[in-house]
Amino acid sequence: MPLLSFVLQHASEQIEAGLKRKVECEVNAVALGDIAKLNIQIGTLIKAKGFLAKRSAKSHQLVMHINQLEAVLTQLS
Repeated sequence: MPLLSFVLQHASEQIEAGLKRKVECEVNAVALGDIAKLNIQIGTLIKAKGFLAKRSAKSHQLVMHINQLEAVLTQLS
């Protein structure tokens, strides 16, 4: 089964307690099967849906498992 392991970079502005907050983070992610075969280039803006799970039974590190992946824009500037 095809497996793709990568890092998602997220940046947004959120409202918390009525104040704007800049949010930036990186999340480890994996995609399996047909999703792993998609030809998405580094720097492409995507919309991803999935779930968070521990990397392994003994790990506390989280990984996002991608169920749906859609390219929104090709190459960020």
